[in-house]
Amino acid sequence: MRRGSVLTPPSQPPTTERPNLDALLFKSPVYGDFLNSKTPAHPPRILLLYGSLRERSYSRLLTEEASKLLTAMGAETRIYDPAGLPQPDGAPDTHPKVQELRALAQWAEGMVWTSPERHGAMTGIMKSQIDWIPLNVGAVRPTQGKTLALMQVSGGSQSFNAVNQMRILGRWMRMITIPNQSSVAKAFQEFDAAGRMNASPYYDRVVDVMEELMKFTLLTRGVSPYLVDRYSERKESADALSKRLNSL
Repeated sequence: MRRGSVLTPPSQPPTTERPNLDALLFKSPVYGDFLNSKTPAHPPRILLLYGSLRERSYSRLLTEEASKLLTAMGAETRIYDPAGLPQPDGAPDTHPKVQELRALAQWAEGMVWTSPERHGAMTGIMKSQIDWIPLNVGAVRPTQGKTLALMQVSGGSQSFNAVNQMRILGRWMRMITIPNQSSVAKAFQEFDAAGRMNASPYYDRVVDVMEELMKFTLLTRGVSPYLVDRYSERKESADALSKRLNSL
C-alpha cells in the first residue's frame, strides 16, 4: 500500500460552505509536505542565555554545564554574556551588545534560557535580553519556529515561577518550547569550587532537558518554515506583512 494513501488526507478545497476562505491560499496540511524539506547538514545551533551578572553566577554555571552537554550531543553552542547590555529603550538598537545578541538569535536554531528566581520571578537582566530580541525584522521573525529549553536556579526551596514566566514568553516569541524543564533548588549546594555541577537528580534532569532539546531541534529545524507557514500571512503581500509587523 502506498504511504500517501494512508498518511496523506485528500485535499478539501473551499466550497460554498466555506465562503470566507481564499481557495488559492487555503492548504490542507499533509504528511508528504514534511518529506519535501531538506535536513541541514551542519550541527544544530544552540544559543544559551543566562540571567545574572554575579561573579559566581549559578545561572551561568548551569548554562555552561548545559553547553557542555549539548556539545557532547553534537550541537554547536554559543553563550551570550549579558554584561554591558543596556536596558530596552535605554539605548539605540545599534548598540554593540544589542547587535551581538540579535545576530546570535538569528544564527541559532534553538535556545536555552536560564534565570535565577528573584522575588518570585525571572531577573531583570534575563527579561532585558528577551526584550531586545525583536519579534520581527522586516517580515522575518528571528525566533519563530525555533526550539527553546527553560531552566532556573533558586537560592531556597524549589520553585517554578521563573520557568513558567519564560514559557509564556517563549510562546509569545513563537518558539517551540519543549515540555521538559529544570529547576535547581539551593543552587549554592549543587556546584563544586571549580564551578562544575555535582552528581545529583538535578544534574540528571539537566541531561534530560538538553537531550529533549536536541531531539526537538533535530526533528523540527528542517521543517520549521513549513510548521510556521500561516494562511492569514499568506493572504498578505510581503509589503503589507512587513508594515504590519513593524507596527507591533
